[in-house]
Amino acid sequence: MFELSPDLVLILMAAAFVAGFVDSIAGGGGLITVPALMLAGVPPITALATNKVQGLFGAGMAAITYARAGHVDLRKQMLPAALSFLGAALGAVLASHLPTDVIRIGLPFLLIAIALFFAFKPGLNDTDKTQRIKPLVFTATLVPVVGFYDGLLGPGTGAFFMIGFVTLAGYGILKATAHTKLLNFASNVGGLFGFVLVAKPLWLLGLAMGVAQIAGAYLGSRLATRVGAKLIKPVLVAASTALALRLLWDWF
Repeated sequence: MFELSPDLVLILMAAAFVAGFVDSIAGGGGLITVPALMLAGVPPITALATNKVQGLFGAGMAAITYARAGHVDLRKQMLPAALSFLGAALGAVLASHLPTDVIRIGLPFLLIAIALFFAFKPGLNDTDKTQRIKPLVFTATLVPVVGFYDGLLGPGTGAFFMIGFVTLAGYGILKATAHTKLLNFASNVGGLFGFVLVAKPLWLLGLAMGVAQIAGAYLGSRLATRVGAKLIKPVLVAASTALALRLLWDWF
């Protein structure tokens, strides 16, 4: 049975706190927690499964905080959340049967493109823009696809939801951020559901990190609610760029 010393658990909880803070604003919390788990000696597949356990707490707290601030109606997101869950569960189950290495090759460049879009696209603020596709089409297409990706691989899921809400649904930055959180929560649950069929998460460690995630996510989402796009954009650009560089580093 895999065991961690108390000091390592505290370090991992600190990493989860920071991840929850960053993830609640712009996504990319897995960039912090997955490497931290693996550096602590947790086997890769167990680290991914445990990351799903702790990550769902942060996404859930962020979703609730944004909803309480009036930026999202969670009841209207039940159908998209269900599709995100199903997509992620399917992706996790099929992860060992699909050529994920092909996706990994293009992923860093896609994340860099997203970072450049949010860094240099003029007019990106908290004001809603023109809606390019109908909500039902958005829900039936992009949501399950991104959910499937989260179960399959995971890095950058929040950024992919974000760019969909901004470019296709026409949401402002803060509104888009708020709407990603329940979907990301659902994809975490779906991914975990799929992972437990093929791996055993470290449940107690995941729950301990989840408590830290809740605290970090609460602070991050409260701050993002007050500051809006002025905070979310640079954090999103930084998180996407860092994740892309991390993936390229793993390549070489």
